[in-house]
Amino acid sequence: MDDELHNRTVNQDVRELGALVGDTIRAQASRNDFETVETLRTASIAYRGGEAASRQGVHQILDRLRPDRESIVARGFTTYFELINLAEERERVRAIRQASQERALDDSLDVAAEALSDVDERTAKRVLEDVLIEPTFTAHPTEARRKTVKSKLRSVAVDLETLDERALTDKEHDHVKRNIESEVVSLWQTPQVRNRRPEPTDEAINVQWYLENTLFDVVGEVYDEFEEALEEAGHDIDVPKLFEFRSWAGSDRDGNPYVTPEVTAETLERQRTVVLERYRDALKRLSGVLSQDGGRIDVGPEFEKSLSADRERLPEVARGTEDRYPREPYRQKLKLMRERLNRIDDVRPGGYEDVAGFRADLDVLAESARRNGADSVVSAHVDPLRRQVDTFGFSLASLDLRDHQANHTEAVAEALALEEIDYRALSEDERVETLTEAVLQDESVIDPETLYRDEEADLSETARTVLELFARLSDWQTEYGDDAIDTYAISMTEEPSHVLEVLFLAEQAGVIALPDHSGIDIVPLLETEYALSGARRIMGTLFENEAYSRALAARGDTQEIMLGYSDSNKENGFLAANWSLYNNQRRLAEITDDFDVTMRLFHGRGGSISRGGGPMNRALLALPNESVSGQVKFTEQGESIAEKYANPRIAERNIEQMVNAQVLARKRALEEPEEEVPEEWSEAMGTMADAAREEYRDLLESDGFVSYFEQATPITVIEELNLGSRPASRSGERSVEDLRAIPWVFSWTQSRCIIPGWYALASGIDAYLDSGGDVETLREMYAEWPFFRTTLDNAALALARTEPEIAAEYAGLAESSLRETFFPRLIDEYERAADLVTEIAGRDALVRRDWLEESLKRRNPYVDPLNLLQTHLLGQTHRTDAEERTLRLTVKGIAAGMKNTG
Repeated sequence: MDDELHNRTVNQDVRELGALVGDTIRAQASRNDFETVETLRTASIAYRGGEAASRQGVHQILDRLRPDRESIVARGFTTYFELINLAEERERVRAIRQASQERALDDSLDVAAEALSDVDERTAKRVLEDVLIEPTFTAHPTEARRKTVKSKLRSVAVDLETLDERALTDKEHDHVKRNIESEVVSLWQTPQVRNRRPEPTDEAINVQWYLENTLFDVVGEVYDEFEEALEEAGHDIDVPKLFEFRSWAGSDRDGNPYVTPEVTAETLERQRTVVLERYRDALKRLSGVLSQDGGRIDVGPEFEKSLSADRERLPEVARGTEDRYPREPYRQKLKLMRERLNRIDDVRPGGYEDVAGFRADLDVLAESARRNGADSVVSAHVDPLRRQVDTFGFSLASLDLRDHQANHTEAVAEALALEEIDYRALSEDERVETLTEAVLQDESVIDPETLYRDEEADLSETARTVLELFARLSDWQTEYGDDAIDTYAISMTEEPSHVLEVLFLAEQAGVIALPDHSGIDIVPLLETEYALSGARRIMGTLFENEAYSRALAARGDTQEIMLGYSDSNKENGFLAANWSLYNNQRRLAEITDDFDVTMRLFHGRGGSISRGGGPMNRALLALPNESVSGQVKFTEQGESIAEKYANPRIAERNIEQMVNAQVLARKRALEEPEEEVPEEWSEAMGTMADAAREEYRDLLESDGFVSYFEQATPITVIEELNLGSRPASRSGERSVEDLRAIPWVFSWTQSRCIIPGWYALASGIDAYLDSGGDVETLREMYAEWPFFRTTLDNAALALARTEPEIAAEYAGLAESSLRETFFPRLIDEYERAADLVTEIAGRDALVRRDWLEESLKRRNPYVDPLNLLQTHLLGQTHRTDAEERTLRLTVKGIAAGMKNTG
């Protein structure tokens, strides 16, 4: 710890917050309740530390607890974890600040700038112009905490920052400590479990919070630091736009019938309202800075022309402005700019028609101020606002629409049936031909708006909703601009017609007018093995299709393709899915290259390892060179959003790491367009992946496995949790295939047997070794191949979070025949995988990061009682309402302790 930067340590924070939880339990419950929690805590620590021979003492305490005391135990440990998470967040900020001060951050903007110092200016500009990073926030239900709880925790986080980073008097210090104590008491008294399922609007507001309150304020700092770093590295480059933010919250209809067109419309309106208010506030602050006397400066002809145009546009407002600021031209301009922002959604004339006009006014203002020697003012106040405008536009975050391909097929079939076309009876080739001809002909075939409004039309609710969505999409783009909602993702794309159906509906609705205009990127989501293996069939057919190629040309010949990590893992297992995704990225790059199309990959990642999670910067650097066009898009979900973007310094660090990784990856791809992977390595991976897939599929298809999963994990509880607005399964059936990836992973994570993150890894490696392979080759692959190293390191994280002894407690809930069949099989695979990973990586422990080892050591003894309480409650054949609430609370507590859900 640097005494000049920080006043505290993580151990001090943990100790004081833990003591505060204890004090709160004593005061709000009773001394006996406190002693029960304390006894469970110390007994768990004793067992973990080798001072107790078994967990029998913990079980005895839990067996004797009354339902009301069970609730207090669950609440006590849950509250502890929520506060300890804040302590660890603060420690991460300390590490970032300290390393930044010492210029010791390995994946910083300085390092990215230094990497460009060995290339000429033209190449450096090419790299930066190619880079576009698009984090896309989704409403996927993996955030276990209520918004009210998160708000209270954020208040405590701010107070911890004050204690750590400010020099306080004793009186001030006591005041802050009192604030923390009051928030903890309030947190204790606040219901932890939602009493209703959140609505899509709630989820959209949640995502909006991070955009408005954190990211909006940090983007300017990232650009400013990067330009300084480039200047130090010898490049005089104005950094182009490097990133923007997108969202699915309020617009993702896949599997969620509650995301209606009304919800999407509300989201668009709310986001515009928020971002315009932020711009108005910024202009008001700027008016306090740009108070120059017009008689002492020369504003220049461009500024005079711009100000005169505003005076003609808003004469009444201009007169009042001149009276208020008679000799202050910049303030006059800023006042008129604010008025133009006010009139964007107003019936009165004079508002900005688009964001380009607003940006142009800021450019004129900056040029004029610099003309008068106010460079520092522009750098400090105008440039950050210009970067915000570039990033957030008038929409805050562009929305992606998404729906399942089956819904589009249904809508097209029903609409065409009204025109006496039997679309369902057509073959795939005939569907492609029919849709292509319909798009290319001058006359419309259907009118989506007329159809969805016609109550007499023979249409299902699904078809009517799809038609309404496309009809209103045209209106939304007219009102909010194309950029506000310009992407349409198609889940479970498996045929070219699935993409052409969206093209057809968009063209009929007027969103697309070929050959000159296409208002949307149409994005196939390839997530099944059939779709991925048929990528050339699907994409090649589309690129050769006359209608689609014209639409693509209207979008700059850039094709966005989404890869589904979650369902690919659930279908094929961890190792096989990773290898398939890697190979398919190379294959897609080859296909798009053959057709001279620029590819933008959209990685559908989750927060957990098994759903494509893990450190984002490492993931970007592990992508095959062929797939790195510079443009990249990826989902940010659930608890990952809070972890990455709730704290401004951590948010800035995450963006910095992403920029660093993508700049390095793009530079590497330009230098080595085709990644050279030794054939021996590819063959080894192929052998391992094939064997791993076979073992994984054999597990899932074994008689009784679904029953074991249902009995040995809290899936039935998770399905009833009000985590998100989307249903947990696609059809309500009990099967692994039908279950969504999030509750599948969530359930295994809760039971501390995280098989989606490592199962069949050992079987795959063993198959390679048994076929004549050797560990030395695997070590070489780990040392020199980013893909293999990242894959093994991610598996190691999932293995490190797995606890066989706790998992055995859950296995004990299953019927004996099922337990004896499956649990030994799972644990054998786990133990072999742990041994092989450490042997290949050449280290003694699964994880090599000191902070992670310390975190796991700190958390595990406290998670254990919650796991045991959960198994205790799951094992009861009849539970009271109070016990059901406690059971749901244990899920949230374990999620907080694991810092992960699905």
